[in-house]
Amino acid sequence: MTYDDRCEGLDERRWEQVEEATEFLLDGNHPEALARLRDALLRDPANAYAYHYTGVAMAELGKHEAARDAFAAAVKVAPEYLAARVGLAHALRRTGDLLGAITEAQDAIERFPQDGDAHYAIALALASAGDRAAAIPHLEAFLRSGPEIEAQIEARQMLAMLAEGKGAIDFE
Repeated sequence: MTYDDRCEGLDERRWEQVEEATEFLLDGNHPEALARLRDALLRDPANAYAYHYTGVAMAELGKHEAARDAFAAAVKVAPEYLAARVGLAHALRRTGDLLGAITEAQDAIERFPQDGDAHYAIALALASAGDRAAAIPHLEAFLRSGPEIEAQIEARQMLAMLAEGKGAIDFE
């Protein structure tokens, strides 16, 4: 999961309220991170960062419904928050809402057409829905975005799998 925060309009004060929590997330200390994020939301219920990172923590803990709800709250208070919208697409896919995942990822692509993470999210959702042909150009767009080498290797393996057959593929 990425800790990238490309979002116009989210302010520095709100980021400062969650910065320490993100350090706990990076260290794998989810309970402490979640406690700090809860406190941030109690102080400011409109802090999209706090919702987003709650979603990140929940996703890492395998609590996909809770992750979905947290990412949805982040998107509600900050519709241009790309990382939250991409996180929501992944969480929707993981909870079985493939149409919702495709819709959220497509919205992210419409807002940020060159974003590799948005293309990756829609590729996984399309592959899970069995639309291999539609997933391929999005994985290719992801590769053109210049991801890290590990992600490139994984995406190339996914492309090979997509080209091999028919039907849905869950890439988790």
